[in-house]
Amino acid sequence: MIKSSRGCCGAEELAEVKEAFEYGYFGLAYKTNEFEQELGNYLGTNRFVITVSTGTNALHLALDTIGIKEGDEVIMPSFTFVATAQAVVMCGGKPVFCEVNPVTFLIDVEDVKKKITNHTKAIIPVHYAGRPCDMDALMRIKEETGIRIVEDAAHAFGTYYEGKKIGSFGDITCFSFDSIKVMTCGEGGAIVTDDSLFDDLSRQKRLLGIDRKTMHVKDWKKRSWVYDVPTLGYRYHMSNINAAIGLAQIKKVDKFIERRRELCHLYDWELRDVAGIETMPDEYDTITPFMYVIRVKAGRRNKLKDYLMEHDIESGVSYIPCHHFSLFQGNVNLPITDAIYEEILCLPMHYGLSDNDVQEVAGRIWEFFGSEGVYDTEI
Repeated sequence: MIKSSRGCCGAEELAEVKEAFEYGYFGLAYKTNEFEQELGNYLGTNRFVITVSTGTNALHLALDTIGIKEGDEVIMPSFTFVATAQAVVMCGGKPVFCEVNPVTFLIDVEDVKKKITNHTKAIIPVHYAGRPCDMDALMRIKEETGIRIVEDAAHAFGTYYEGKKIGSFGDITCFSFDSIKVMTCGEGGAIVTDDSLFDDLSRQKRLLGIDRKTMHVKDWKKRSWVYDVPTLGYRYHMSNINAAIGLAQIKKVDKFIERRRELCHLYDWELRDVAGIETMPDEYDTITPFMYVIRVKAGRRNKLKDYLMEHDIESGVSYIPCHHFSLFQGNVNLPITDAIYEEILCLPMHYGLSDNDVQEVAGRIWEFFGSEGVYDTEI
């Protein structure tokens, strides 16, 4: 089976985890603090970095910290993983779904502007497949209206926007480090911001509202047993074990990203003349390619997906738009999003993929559509 995605861990991660085991305390401890520092170093910023247990929790904690509550509206693309919308609902807010660009699948800023009301408190741009949204336009909205911008950068760790890494600028950026992301902690996430008040409050909220700043120190004797609980909170902190994995992974992440770029270029070459599909724009040199996405024309997406699986090739559909789910159904008209959903297929993409694997996937796609790349109605 050629898997669609997978993590890549080895001896370095085991060595870091062994050290965490020997320390004997597996919760919020010193490696969590070290990992936050390394994340800041990688992003090239002295902004505040708050690690958490999952990317979903990063989004929820960010929205909760800025005060999203019942009656508040948060504008976001429907074309995203359901976690983005669930984080809004967890705060009591209402997701307001907007369109995406038909070529890049990124948030349509003009449609965002049309959907802003007096109840709009935040906008969540999603950096789909590692491609950055128009952050200049979104930050102008923040400056003009005061609406907070909470980036869903689950796909975009290491991506550049106008020469700056996502997370090194902007308002609030949320990352995910789950098992299939470009860099993994096993499970984990992080929030990055330059808002010092946000930093203080979110650190309390990620650990049950506890205000104790010595939880992460390595020397047990310097950890205070006295603390206050000034706010509502959750159990969202990153564990010492997950941070240990992240500390090893961040040393490899540039290598992971470079290999993904090579694989995308190879896919583009192998699929360049296949009639019946479209590939996304070649922007790989400045982004972290989280997925390789094609559009399958003439209503053939599902049959191609099944055909690949018959030949032991796993593929995915990322994503089913949120407004298609029972929880979020309503009077939503998003024809561009709906058209994209009917055609997209995500081909295998991960560091462990070989050139031969890509050629095998491409060969099966050629086989499906016919050796001349012409749509075969008999398939």
